Amino acid sequence: MITIKSEREIELMRKAGMLVSEMHQFIKPYIKEGITTKELDKLCEDFILKNDAVPTCKGYEGYPATLCTSINDRVVHGIPDNTKLKNGDIITIDVVIGYHGYQGDAAWTYAVGEVDDNKKYLMKHTEEALYKGIKEVKPGAKIGDISSAVQNYAESHNLGVVRELCGHGIGREMHEDPEVPNFGIPNTGPRLKPGMVICIEPMLTFGHRDVALLDDDWTVITQDGSDAAHYEHTILVTEDGYEILTPRLDKEDI
Repeated sequence: MITIKSEREIELMRKAGMLVSEMHQFIKPYIKEGITTKELDKLCEDFILKNDAVPTCKGYEGYPATLCTSINDRVVHGIPDNTKLKNGDIITIDVVIGYHGYQGDAAWTYAVGEVDDNKKYLMKHTEEALYKGIKEVKPGAKIGDISSAVQNYAESHNLGVVRELCGHGIGREMHEDPEVPNFGIPNTGPRLKPGMVICIEPMLTFGHRDVALLDDDWTVITQDGSDAAHYEHTILVTEDGYEILTPRLDKEDI
């Protein structure tokens, strides 16, 4: 069931979303060669707890960590461990933070040191695909309008669109209705209404779109070993458009 949030709920989600944004800004300077993903996870968990909030991913269906840390060919749900980041890696940090019962969710892909041109291209156009989808958000639009915009932009830049994973509604729960795929047909799917809150999150690859699940039952990788990037925002449908509840604090949102 798709829920319409009250003003009180929206205000709590603004706070949750801002904490997500602040956490991304906090962790960014630590994302460098030599640090482990487990160390990044501990830093972020401490940050969340110090801000009267909850690391929602930790314990979710048995997930063992605060962050999802997905390096290079890991698409999503990489579990933090003792892997050290290397110069030239890209890493996606995905986090969900709960504040007084309501959730904020955002993912960003970061460069570790100096990355090659292919990785820069992948990151740039995955992020732009996210904003192409966001710009379709307004009352009366349909989920398919978002999905189609993401797909058309990604495929026009020769990037693979992962189809097994999608965006989602969000509120008291991390995952709520509706699903928000990254591929689709305009003017199809649920209609957007003011007060709906959704997560739009392109997961794109530099090669083929096919993915596989590792034996840990969490980590999704590209089948061909190509790099993947993932960008996500939590978006409120307003009376005349949208509001990004997880704004970038290191640069202006597109």
